[in-house]
Amino acid sequence: MSGVRGRRAVGAVGAGAAVLVSVAACSRPGGEPATLLWQDVLGLVFVIVGVCGVAVIGVLATAFACWSVVATIAKLARLVLGDPPPAQRFDQRLFDRVVGRPVPSAPPPDADDWERAREEFDRVRAEYAAYECDPVRVLRLPALADVSVASTARFVEVFAEAQGLETAARPGPEHARLFTAAADRAARTWTAAQDAAERIRSTGLGPAERRTVARILALLTTARDSDSEPERLAAYAKARSQLAGLDRTGALHLPRPARAALETAARGRLPGPADGSA
Repeated sequence: MSGVRGRRAVGAVGAGAAVLVSVAACSRPGGEPATLLWQDVLGLVFVIVGVCGVAVIGVLATAFACWSVVATIAKLARLVLGDPPPAQRFDQRLFDRVVGRPVPSAPPPDADDWERAREEFDRVRAEYAAYECDPVRVLRLPALADVSVASTARFVEVFAEAQGLETAARPGPEHARLFTAAADRAARTWTAAQDAAERIRSTGLGPAERRTVARILALLTTARDSDSEPERLAAYAKARSQLAGLDRTGALHLPRPARAALETAARGRLPGPADGSA
């Protein structure tokens, strides 16, 4: 409406100015010949300036009205739909500019973030190593050592990425940001892999293989708790033989650290909860 009124006002002023100039140019009092005087020129200038001013005011009023409508629609959309998701960086910035909200700049890297990421990654590495060195836990959660399981394969991939980015001293901001993100992914995928292994347990094995695993667990428990050296050695020998059978059939592969732990245990005693590895 304001744009239509502005155009009408400009037209009216322009028509009036044309009439005044025509009258001033065609006649003078007393029938004198038409001549332009300085008063006429000055009046014409005033008329032109007035017409231009009215036109500018009309354009500005129209632009302000359009901006007000857009801002109102954007605010209503924010109330109804909520803020855009953070992942849409361009849309977020455009949305913030439309509603008049300041656009935040990227925060500088925090020195404490890298330290926390290192501590978190050290925790994940220690838990992973404890699992791989404990044959009892491997037998109870075989999926956590099986890279054919999607969650385990994802963890192994992310763990290797974080390990490749790890440095002894604090690196530059970009490298620190990459390591922090990789360490966070390693922690999350480690938790997800453990949860999946808890759900799967030995369901991927056949009935006969599950019975074999149960016998091996019983033998390892006997070897760990027995005070009799002959009984302990006999239980270890049977467990190792049955584990070799599972490995030959491809039903279950014991990680190398767990095998080394069994070899060491054959000369002493099997690891247990008292050793902090279970």
